[in-house]
Amino acid sequence: MTRRRYEVLAVRYGTRTTCASQVYLNWFQYGEPDYPLDMDYFFWLIRGQGRVILVDTGFTPEVGAQRGRTTTVPPLQALQRLAVAPAEVDTVVLTHGHYDHTGHVSAFPDAELVMSGRELDFWAGPYSRRPQFAHSAERSDIEVLVRRDQQGRVQRVSGRHVLAPGVAVREVGGHTPGQLIVEVDGRHGPVVLASDAVHYYEELERDRPFVVVADLAAMYAGFDTVSELASAPGAVLVPGHDPLVMDRFEPVDTATSDLAVQVG
Repeated sequence: MTRRRYEVLAVRYGTRTTCASQVYLNWFQYGEPDYPLDMDYFFWLIRGQGRVILVDTGFTPEVGAQRGRTTTVPPLQALQRLAVAPAEVDTVVLTHGHYDHTGHVSAFPDAELVMSGRELDFWAGPYSRRPQFAHSAERSDIEVLVRRDQQGRVQRVSGRHVLAPGVAVREVGGHTPGQLIVEVDGRHGPVVLASDAVHYYEELERDRPFVVVADLAAMYAGFDTVSELASAPGAVLVPGHDPLVMDRFEPVDTATSDLAVQVG
């Protein structure tokens, strides 16, 4: 059987400077001094076999500014620089409902929208409006998703779901109730797009959960799942917010070296 292989890009569109105590859950337990930590913001692009799949859609510059985040390039402009028109995107995967993953959905009206049904139900429900959850989402983005769902234009998934030969999403939860990761048969081997199931490589290397967590046990289980997938021969792991992604992988080309790297 011919294997389906795809080009996979990590696209950096924003950044901020924070510190370890604001990133890792219960930092005091580690007995270490605090230190500055950069956090980059990405979305991911999967191309090949006649498909253009967008994984997450970033935040808008306006939302980023309100939250003290620096937009390095607006996501729609980033796609333009990569020679991708919104109309070419056939599928948009939303890994979860946080603000930095759900902006710009309206820019892809004809794309199939894929999201965990558990995730969508949570953000449409009452507990998502409680302060500890609400601060991580943009209500206007959620309303767009709910309308699309009511129109029957969201493909709700659970467990592991194959989107196309060589591309699958897997529900792991933890960070949010229905957090998804994406598995891709990349050009050089398996690619695990962890999104926010793993924000930083260090989370796995030092077993340190992220500070925003809906279910800690599920987050640990997600770590184990991601670790197992990433241990396959030739596999690469791409966490959701680690600046090291831009260092560990090669730029797509010289014109976009500040924007996108080839992770698969």
